[in-house]
Amino acid sequence: MAETPTDAETGTSSVEHSGYHQELKRTLGSFQVFAISFAFISVAVGIFGTYDDVLQNAGPVGIWLWVVVAAGQILVALVYAQFAARIPLSGSTYQWASRLANPKIGWGFGWLTVCYLSFGVVAVDNALASQAFMPLFGIAEDEGTARLITLAMVLAQALLVVFSTRIVAMINASAVGLELVIVTVLTIALVVAVMVTGNGAVDNLASRGVTENAPDYFAIGGGLMGAMIMGLATLVGFDAAANLAEEAKDPFRSVPRAIVGSVVAASLLGFVFLIALTVAIDDVSRISESASPVAAIMRNQLGPVVERILLIAITFAFFGAGMVTMAACSRIVFAMARDSRFPASRLMRRIDPRTQTPVPATILICVVAVVLMLALPGDALLKLIVAGTILTVIVYGGTIVLYLAVRGRLDRKVGAFNLGRFELPVAVGALVWMVLVLFVVVSPVEARVPVVLVAGLIVAGGAYFVWLWRFHRAVLATEPGDVSAFEH
Repeated sequence: MAETPTDAETGTSSVEHSGYHQELKRTLGSFQVFAISFAFISVAVGIFGTYDDVLQNAGPVGIWLWVVVAAGQILVALVYAQFAARIPLSGSTYQWASRLANPKIGWGFGWLTVCYLSFGVVAVDNALASQAFMPLFGIAEDEGTARLITLAMVLAQALLVVFSTRIVAMINASAVGLELVIVTVLTIALVVAVMVTGNGAVDNLASRGVTENAPDYFAIGGGLMGAMIMGLATLVGFDAAANLAEEAKDPFRSVPRAIVGSVVAASLLGFVFLIALTVAIDDVSRISESASPVAAIMRNQLGPVVERILLIAITFAFFGAGMVTMAACSRIVFAMARDSRFPASRLMRRIDPRTQTPVPATILICVVAVVLMLALPGDALLKLIVAGTILTVIVYGGTIVLYLAVRGRLDRKVGAFNLGRFELPVAVGALVWMVLVLFVVVSPVEARVPVVLVAGLIVAGGAYFVWLWRFHRAVLATEPGDVSAFEH
């Protein structure tokens, strides 16, 4: 039977009805919730961090796979929005699976989500270092330097996340607005520069560039297939809004709209930006060899002064994206810890009484960053991106399977997000897409180290799960709150 959500249900009582107390402060309005998801996706960050891989592996023509990825990711976002409209709790997939399947499955979702968000923080900050910060200050390309800058950025973000959710939201909203301006202005400026100078070519959009004679270009795991990594690494994280649902006002409406709206906006904006960037390439071979091709294109077309101004803005956008990813990850850790389902749960569930933020959970992400920067061999950024994408696909795919299994039991609230009769075909299409994506991501030879890394995380999580099952079985057998609150 349909219900109309009252003011109480869209606020504190939605948490208390689920068996919890409202510990996190509700300060996020509709735009701020949208900004969180959009910042997590971050078009500029994703394209800056992966455009070089597309040029080197598929050539400029590889950007057209962005459209394919965008269509598939919108399907996934629609499924997430359906869930978020019905269970607005911090922890998203962890909460959904725990309450609608069983706590054991929910634990698995939670663990994998923490892993991919942790990787996301480090990947964004490493891309910030190598693709924006170092070119901005003229620092020579060096993996060690990039890793040190990465850790400095992680620490700065952690301090802000711990200090205040409101400040994070304000910085993030500013970063989102700035990123929209940057991408729009840069797109227009590049098009105008090409028209005035003639340096660039529309033919680039169909060029294979340096991969023209690559023998395995169309093969499984080949260059063209690998170009999907740009869209797959960028158009993710829209579920960040769901992870902060307990800090959102009117979460039954604002969170689902933010999830879908952020993916659609990012897809359109990103595609237009990619077209402008690619057309503005004056020498495909030279730009493809650059470690920071977007910065090189800006310098060639707009001059060093404009390049610096834009790099400053892009650095700020990177910083905002990493910060919101850290905030979302810390909330997942907190959500699991308050249910005694995370290592050192008594510590990780602590909330600072003054700032009302999960301090130990945030510090944990800093520790993970240090370990990754010390342990990963070779090119850390690409490995982080691929490993994070694999983890994301597993979590997204599992969430879709969960939705298909329990959708008949989900309550339908009047005024909340609802796909109606398109619900089933959208969910099935999203699942088919996730299966295809997993195949694409693990096929290349370069994915071997990330696959091993992901496998190690799953094994580590499995070992902790076995320990919980053996010594604290009740934790995995019960779920606080009334499950019937989310069912007919």
